[in-house]
Amino acid sequence: MIRSVLGLALASAWLAGCTSGSPTGLTDGPHEPAGEDGPVAAGLGPRLQDPPELVSHDGVLKAGIVVERRKVQVGNRRLYATTYNGAYMPPTLRVRPGDRIDLTMTNNVDQDTNLHTHGLHVSPRQPADDNFIAIKYKQSYHYSYQLPRNQPIGTYWYHSHAGMLSAPQVAGGESGILIVDSLHQYLPASLGAITEHTIALKDFQVQGDSIKTRRLSIGAPTQRTVNGQQNPVIIIRPGETQLWRLANIGANIYYRLHLPGTRFHVIAQDGIPVRRVYAVDTLLIPAGARFDVLVQGGSPGTTRLETLPYNSGKAGNKFPRADLAAVVTSGTPMTRATLPTEFAPHEDLTHAAIAGRKTMIYTENKAGTKFFINGKTYDPHRTDFTSALGTVEEWTVRNDTDEAHSFHVHTNDMQLMSTNGKAHPSSHGWYDTVNVPARGIIVVRIRFRDFTGRTVLHCHLLNHEDAGMMSVLDIVRPRPKSKASPGNRAG
Repeated sequence: MIRSVLGLALASAWLAGCTSGSPTGLTDGPHEPAGEDGPVAAGLGPRLQDPPELVSHDGVLKAGIVVERRKVQVGNRRLYATTYNGAYMPPTLRVRPGDRIDLTMTNNVDQDTNLHTHGLHVSPRQPADDNFIAIKYKQSYHYSYQLPRNQPIGTYWYHSHAGMLSAPQVAGGESGILIVDSLHQYLPASLGAITEHTIALKDFQVQGDSIKTRRLSIGAPTQRTVNGQQNPVIIIRPGETQLWRLANIGANIYYRLHLPGTRFHVIAQDGIPVRRVYAVDTLLIPAGARFDVLVQGGSPGTTRLETLPYNSGKAGNKFPRADLAAVVTSGTPMTRATLPTEFAPHEDLTHAAIAGRKTMIYTENKAGTKFFINGKTYDPHRTDFTSALGTVEEWTVRNDTDEAHSFHVHTNDMQLMSTNGKAHPSSHGWYDTVNVPARGIIVVRIRFRDFTGRTVLHCHLLNHEDAGMMSVLDIVRPRPKSKASPGNRAG
């Protein structure tokens, strides 16, 4: 499937259209009404710009992504970055369950790269979400992802998953948003025309006139952006309800999101709608995680969307408080909507028959330079775990280190059963990325549905993944039961 760029006339034409900002299906993304809101108040930053979008038509999204090093606008500076289609914040891919994504990636940088559609329930085999692919310099690869009709709807993202190079490539800019429509079907009719915003959280460290990609330190000072902007302004009317898609699409850092005077009403997490809406003042979002939330405007005025301090442990990092955006409440007041409580149906594995149990133990060396799962560093040629299609398994992830890690598994989502022995509510238990506290334990359950093939599980702090904290999982068809041993079962 990997082939030379030469001779790809049709793909090149499409890619040229993507980078020009005018291909079929490219939109400007959702924006709040203008007019009476007037200009942004003096002394505040630029108005929030939602990323442009590539939208599926007639069940297909055709897209092209060119990976190249360019000097682009990053926050308030122009820096060399590793870009998708010439932008630090690339187009959002917007599709529906059952759609097919046909995507050609062309690599114009001198490192191997590839693409992972983070969280999608798609095949781990070529030409879909095979993270073992290496796209060489000046080569292209044509991905084709067939989404099942029961693909959960919500916010996902896409990024590099190149072997041992994920951290520098994602930190350098290789990440964007992917949305599976439509959460609106579960909202009350009064919110049918709800304003929607992408809040894509990316951070960068600076080295000279470039985004730093070598010798990355997770705890080093970093610049945080929203949709590639620094401290943009989000406009909301008094009483208005908006849908915000909060996504941590950076390489390594945590966010503890807080908006003074406002609660986040969570309707989906990691692209999976919740069964029951819950409200929180603060959301901890590890690298890779997403939350779709409803927010409501309060009294006129300006407040700050902020990330609060977070300490990942005595062997980890201390992330300071930082402003992310100004939220300006102004304009004609709206009638405050009654928010839903019950939301979307989903499976509950609490009483499922368990076909097997597995344990993953996180450890690291004293220097914090090598990271292990069950005492082993990542080897793409070794299969570490095998699970049978159609079964449910219970996995225990034990963090035997003095810093927080996270746990992410490809291909199938997981239901979080407990953290440090405390049961997690089944009404909002489904994730694809879960934080594992220092010296902590999580228990998850996974149903292996639809797809077989080799895939991976790992810590989504990409410095840790690249330094070894990743394992290979092979999902296989179940073995037929032996007549001599009718009690045997696969797994």
